[in-house]
Formats: sequence, C-alpha cells, structure tokens
Amino acid sequence: MIRLALADDQRLFRYGMSMLLRDMAGVQVVLECANGEELLTALKNTPVDIVLLDLEMPVLDGIETTKRIKQDFPQVKVLILSTHDEDKFITHLMELGANGYMLKNAEPDEIDTAIRSVHANGFYFSELVSRVMLHGLVKKKQVKPTFNEIDPLSERELEVLRGICTECTTTEIAEKVFVSPRPVDFHRNNLLLKTGARNAAGLVVYAMTNGIYTP
Repeated sequence: MIRLALADDQRLFRYGMSMLLRDMAGVQVVLECANGEELLTALKNTPVDIVLLDLEMPVLDGIETTKRIKQDFPQVKVLILSTHDEDKFITHLMELGANGYMLKNAEPDEIDTAIRSVHANGFYFSELVSRVMLHGLVKKKQVKPTFNEIDPLSERELEVLRGICTECTTTEIAEKVFVSPRPVDFHRNNLLLKTGARNAAGLVVYAMTNGIYTP
C-alpha cells in the first residue's frame, strides 16, 4: 500500500484529488493538510511514503516545505502538483530534492503513473520537466546549478546512472552490467556523493543536463 499525504490550501482541490486517489488500487490517502506547517507537524506521527505538494500555500509554502521534508523526513518522497510551469520553479524544486513535478491539469492516468514511479524508482519526470532539462535551461548564465564540482564518473558508474535514468530496478541494472545487486548500490551511493544529488531524481537531472542521458 502506498501511503499518501495531500497538502494544498484549496479545500475543493483537496477533496477532488482525494476522491481521485481513493479510486487508485494500492493507494491510501492518510493525511490531508492545508499548508506546509500543518503537514510537517502531522508527519511526525503519521508514516507517509509520498507527499503530493502544492507550491502556493499560506503559513509555509511548498518550496520551504520541500526543504524541511528533505531535512527532517528524508525517507518521504515529494511530488509537486502546481499550476506554475515556469522553468525557474521546476529547476529549483528539482535541485531541492523533489522527486517529481507535475501540473495540476495532468490527466488522472498520468498522476497514477507518477505516484507509482516515484514510489518504485524515486522519481517521475513529466514531459514538461524533461523538456526543460533537454533545452539546457540549467546553465551558469541562467540558473546556477547546485551540484558540486565532481570527479569524472567511471564507465561502470555511467552504466549504473543510465540504468537509473531508464527506471531500471537495482536487480535489472545488475543483470545489465553483469554484477550482483550489492555493487550497484555501492555505485549508486558513489554517484550521489560525486554529483551532490539528493536522490534518484537529482541523478536524472544531472544526467540530462550534462548530456549523459536523453529521454
């Protein structure tokens, strides 16, 4: 069962989204909150796998809430649901460690796909997010990346990174590169350390913006 929290200050949107989510197999809405502060308080007592998070909320907005979740509840994944399609929002939230970014007018099937992808693989990039990355909008002259200067990636690390980008599981990556799953986890951790990425979504952003992977 995938445990979801929904944080949005619009009661009608929360109600409609909650009804939609309850029709999805293997999904349970365990929290509904009107702002980020309310959500952070509730997360202390309620186990959650994924937070569906709005950006514009009173008291504590989605950007600050994402920062706090990643600091205080690193096991919780964040899927942004927003009306904002500007590049600056998308790139900034990805750099903060969000696991996915979607627009609120997305079709129900895409929302279902996004939730399951984030739960299984740690990330979901909509067509919009992929297009932003592919157009090279994260550049020094436009948006300064937060990734650290890194040592060159080894060939095996590149293979593992491409496997992550194509949503392969650890076992599937291990089979492709002819190793056991444990070395794959070792290389994944090295990739996080080298790139400064916070999670699998950050690794995909890094791969796309550096020409390692093109969807």
